[in-house]
Amino acid sequence: MSKKFLTDVIAEFAEMSVAAAGRVAEDIIAAIKAEIVETGRFTIPDFGAFIVRETPKRTALNPPTGEKVAVKAGATVRFRASPSLK
Repeated sequence: MSKKFLTDVIAEFAEMSVAAAGRVAEDIIAAIKAEIVETGRFTIPDFGAFIVRETPKRTALNPPTGEKVAVKAGATVRFRASPSLK
């Protein structure tokens, strides 16, 4: 799904201009991001959930040189599909 697709769907079903639908799409995406940052999870019923997973500190290899590189701990967002979507 792209932002353009989301904008087009909103514009079609809400019968509003593409510019206004684009602003609505941006607001929806911003709200989803804020919820993930605040709670670590965002769920859309019958679709799935976006879950924050912590990644540990590790050592990786630089492929061209073979040199060991330290990688910091961090976080990544994973998607888990709901049973009805599967």
